[in-house]
Amino acid sequence: MTNISRRILVDADACPVKDEIYKVAWRLEVPVMIVSNSPIRVPAHPLIDRVVVSDGFDAADDWIAERAGPGAVVVTADILLADRCLKAGASVLSPTGKPFTTSSIGSAIATRAIMADLRAGGDQLGGPPAFSKSDRSRFLQALDTMLVKLT
Repeated sequence: MTNISRRILVDADACPVKDEIYKVAWRLEVPVMIVSNSPIRVPAHPLIDRVVVSDGFDAADDWIAERAGPGAVVVTADILLADRCLKAGASVLSPTGKPFTTSSIGSAIATRAIMADLRAGGDQLGGPPAFSKSDRSRFLQALDTMLVKLT
C-alpha cells in the first residue's frame, strides 16, 4: 500500500486530540479530513481538509463511514461508528489511544448497550474518566504506529 492511500478521518465535534493528529499527519505527510456538524477551526495546510456536514442525526458518522476503508485511520470515540468503519476495512482509534479491533468491538457494543439500559432505568452513572496526559501520549504513539503499518 502506498502513502497516497493513507488518510485520517476524524469524528471531530468532541475530539480532544486534533492538534496531535495534525502533528503526526504533517510529519508523515498523511491527509486529514476533519468532519463535524459545525465549522471548526483547522490549520491552513494543504494536508488538512475541513468537512462540515448537515446537523442531521449521524450525518458526520455517515460521511466518515462512507469513506472509511483500507488505508484509512478513523479517530472516534463513537463505538457504533467504529464498528461500521472496521467492517469497511479501516483502522480505528479512540482519542484515548485505544484501538478498536474486530475482536474487541463486540464487547464494546455490548457494554455500551448495558450502560444505556442502566441509564434508561434511572441509574446515576458517572461519565468517562477525565482525559489525561497519558491518554494524549498513548494516542500519539498509537496513531503513529497505525499509520506506519499502512506504509
